[in-house]
Amino acid sequence: MKNKAIKALDGRSDDHVIPISSFTESLASSLENMMGVNTTFLPSRCCIFKTPTILYRHKEQAYTPNAFSFGPFHHGKPNLTGTEKIKSKYLQGLISRSRSPEARLRQCIDVIMEVEAVARECYEGISGFSSDEFVKILVLDACFIVELFRKDANLVPRDDDDPVFTMSCMMQYLCHDLILLENQVPWLVLERVFSLTASPCETKSLVELTLEFFGNIFTSDKPSIEPHLFDIQDIKHILDLLRKSLLLPFRGEDNQYCFGWQPFPSATRIKEAGIKFLKVASSSILDIRFRNGVLEIPSLLIQETTETIFRNMISYEQSYPNCSPRVTSYAVLLSHLINTPKDLDILCDTGIIDNWLIQEDSTKFFKTLYHDSYVKEFHYLRLCEQVNGYCRSWWSRWHAFYKQNYFGKPWAIVSEFAVAILLILTFIQTYYIVFK
Repeated sequence: MKNKAIKALDGRSDDHVIPISSFTESLASSLENMMGVNTTFLPSRCCIFKTPTILYRHKEQAYTPNAFSFGPFHHGKPNLTGTEKIKSKYLQGLISRSRSPEARLRQCIDVIMEVEAVARECYEGISGFSSDEFVKILVLDACFIVELFRKDANLVPRDDDDPVFTMSCMMQYLCHDLILLENQVPWLVLERVFSLTASPCETKSLVELTLEFFGNIFTSDKPSIEPHLFDIQDIKHILDLLRKSLLLPFRGEDNQYCFGWQPFPSATRIKEAGIKFLKVASSSILDIRFRNGVLEIPSLLIQETTETIFRNMISYEQSYPNCSPRVTSYAVLLSHLINTPKDLDILCDTGIIDNWLIQEDSTKFFKTLYHDSYVKEFHYLRLCEQVNGYCRSWWSRWHAFYKQNYFGKPWAIVSEFAVAILLILTFIQTYYIVFK
């Protein structure tokens, strides 16, 4: 084996050399080439990620599409190709409302080609797609999504044989597939197609149509939509919009007060401490407050897509740089609040949880929701301190015990009253014997 020599760099004399093998030289050249490539960790626009393996392994079906692929990550998978015909039908319907469908199709292609480079940077590590392939995917997917939202809002006609609105499973598939982190289309692409194809009489924005489509994803009580909250927001994609719809109406605790951790008691423990649960109306499910011995919690709907939306929002918060873990903090709080089926029953009885699933499935889902996620800012720390402090106070424990064991039971009330009368009479009798 041929050897080279290199002068020592540790301060020894210049004539001292170290033999270098050709194998070492080859590895060094390879590493130098790697370091010479001008790369960054992530493009600044990157916002659509592959789910981290450590989260994906907990429940794969919560992160993978059922029927529709959007964007490049799942494009071309055999189990998802059947719905491409539905997409092309929606594209045909969208451009057919134009005076010149052929010209409108080319306009859709052009507006997306103009932002192709920016759109590529939104995806983490995509390769293998030519410019034509990538633009074709975005045109078909964006036109389908925009047309879907318009049809759902009855802004454009629905075909009698449209499977999306005639087959119950299709809408369920879409509500799942559209909220997956790996299945997102950049918002700037959707916005461009929407603006290009909007009719003069159309008054609702894309934000409004999207939030209306997902109006019952978090709660049975459809929250009011405040579009002005999103006017200056840099929306990344649909999942990001839904997350922002929770954050913007709810300010939450100051970030300076989020560095710490306290466990939160279960619903059963909270009830035993005499704390009352109160369902409150709020624009955000994150808006949980504790006031005067009452824990105020907005209603949460538990349905088929609930675990999917929370897991993908958590994945997004774990992957997107400098993203505040607001939804992850909420998941941590719920996992402690709902630890057993009895805890879930307490919240269901007060109307806070609207459970459409089997009780055991819902309880298990809450307990494992945030596993293997990292929460460097816990946004319910002050709430935990308030509730834990109340639970530790002797008065609350005594009051709750007395109320649960005596109040509300007629025989117990009568016996307590009789004992009180007996004690009073005994005291009076003792007083007269001593002082008379």
